[in-house]
Amino acid sequence: MGAGRPSKYDPAFCERVIELGTGGAGKCEMSAELGIHYTTFEAWQSEHEEFSEAVKQALRFSQAWWEKQGRIATFGGVEGYNATSYIFQMKNRFREDWRDKVEQEHSGGVTVQIMRLAE
Repeated sequence: MGAGRPSKYDPAFCERVIELGTGGAGKCEMSAELGIHYTTFEAWQSEHEEFSEAVKQALRFSQAWWEKQGRIATFGGVEGYNATSYIFQMKNRFREDWRDKVEQEHSGGVTVQIMRLAE
């Protein structure tokens, strides 16, 4: 056994991160709720396959939670809804799915920029 303290890792943390993800939590909030430093949280994903899979699932649930909140708010379900703030959150939290994609098309000596939401 190496030097240092024994790990506080507990396989039950997998269930907890999934639970937190279903409420919209991100990784920083998950690590805080587990009472561990963020670097430990990141290291555990490399060291424990089941924890890595749980975090991935939790992040999918988190994105689904955020998307549902936006859908509800868009149709009047949230008082004081700020669409600009929501879009900012989504683009920064879920860059892979929510980033703007800029494409350039060249036609007849003219360059046209087209912005699309990433698919």
